[in-house]
Amino acid sequence: MTRVPLAVLALVALASPASAQDHSAHQAEPDPHAGHDMSAPKAADPHAGHDMSGPKAADPHAGHTMPATDAPAAEPDAMDDVDHSTMDHSTMDHGADADAPPSPGPDMETPPPPEAGSGPPRAADAIWGADAMRASRRDLQQTHGDYNLFWFQADRAELQIRDGANGYLWDIQGFYGGTTSKFWFKSEGEGSFGEAIDDVEIQALYSRAIAPFFDLQAGIRQDLAGPDTTYAVVGLQGLAPYMFELDAALFLSHRGDLTARLEAELDQRITQRLIVQPRAELNLAAQDVPQLGIGAGVDSFEIGVRLRYEIIREIAPYIGIEQNWRVGRSADFARAAGDDASVTNYVVGIRFWF
Repeated sequence: MTRVPLAVLALVALASPASAQDHSAHQAEPDPHAGHDMSAPKAADPHAGHDMSGPKAADPHAGHTMPATDAPAAEPDAMDDVDHSTMDHSTMDHGADADAPPSPGPDMETPPPPEAGSGPPRAADAIWGADAMRASRRDLQQTHGDYNLFWFQADRAELQIRDGANGYLWDIQGFYGGTTSKFWFKSEGEGSFGEAIDDVEIQALYSRAIAPFFDLQAGIRQDLAGPDTTYAVVGLQGLAPYMFELDAALFLSHRGDLTARLEAELDQRITQRLIVQPRAELNLAAQDVPQLGIGAGVDSFEIGVRLRYEIIREIAPYIGIEQNWRVGRSADFARAAGDDASVTNYVVGIRFWF
């Protein structure tokens, strides 16, 4: 007769009460692992390591005697007690979704029907007819678009206070025409009180838009003070980036003298009504013109700044200071005529337009 070790008998004796527990009530309880093949070799059993049939099985209901009942037990969520962190998803069948494209999001709006865009380019033509609407659009363009306009501006009308004789200056311009073609007129002049006018010029120009902010101008210029001189003019006027107002022109006199002028202004608002305006002007010559006191190269340049206050948009008095230099041969001509080659002017004036 085989002798059983006392240790084995002790373990059997301890396990007997657990194996004798009544689990009949649990047979009606749905298996929380239903649908999972527990025999799959790679499936991660959340109860791995617990032999439910062996004497060492750790019953999760140990110590709780659940009475049998005919009432069906409340069905728990089959996945509530599953620890997904330890599950091996490599054995799951995801083949049904493997080839599915990623979702594009919410359904797009219904595409337009095939006949969309096959009608007239303007919807009103389909109702009133193209002929009636053509006349209407022409009238609208003439009323609110390309119609002739008159504009006049005195950019500088000022008194100049300087050492010696005080003087005056005007610089006016304007146009009449449409948005692309205009007739421009310009006039500049200056002098000293009690003396003959130093310079007077009048320009008549045809202007044609060549860019959204620039016009190409061509015409004639007539000088009325000093030696009578007539010029052919080709110029460019407009608004450069950063709001610089530019006016550049070439002048060819009837004697064959070629000169050029470049003006630039910039309006900088300090407040809604107070504006500071730096201004610069450069005059050039291709050759000496002794009868006009002009030397070859840089004839003269001036730099100034004006501070104006807009009483209304169309009327703005101003004060300022301006420095004028004659250089090179032009300075020599000025000294020979008894004039200063460098002059500082304190100015008081008014700018207006309508």
